[in-house]
Amino acid sequence: MTLLGLNVTTALGLGLSATDLTFTQISLRAVVVFVITLTIIRLGDRRFLSQKTAFDAVLGFILASMMARAVNGTAAFFPTLGGGLVLVMLHRIFAYWSRRSHMFGILIKGASDVIIRDGRLDKAVADRNRLSEHDILEDLRLHGNIASIEDAELAVFERNGQISVVLRRVS
Repeated sequence: MTLLGLNVTTALGLGLSATDLTFTQISLRAVVVFVITLTIIRLGDRRFLSQKTAFDAVLGFILASMMARAVNGTAAFFPTLGGGLVLVMLHRIFAYWSRRSHMFGILIKGASDVIIRDGRLDKAVADRNRLSEHDILEDLRLHGNIASIEDAELAVFERNGQISVVLRRVS
């Protein structure tokens, strides 16, 4: 196969074992994978790059692993790129369904838990989420700019693993 007068099979080292690839071939593979992965990501949902939930993070890990295999020659080049596209499209479809169905969203992305309400820590919720009081106080300081549980009107352990905080109103 030729492209712009260049034999693509030779230039990318298609059909060679990973140990037989040259620096130039791996470099060209990296450029092609970078451009194609960037295109695939643009076709997908931008939210997975922010890794809001485990659902998003898993796609990031798998996509990076797959594309690395295309670069280093441990997997077939074009089928691996195609598999990456399939994963990103599947993520987009699941994200669409999770917006349409609350139950599917909970299954795919998880659920939020209220850990503080009216300045009181719900120890059962904290235990279920494996959060120590020290973990919660750290997030209160970082995200609520407050130093004690009693100063929080509401704190929610969000689906992305962060704790969001609403300050108590002082009357």
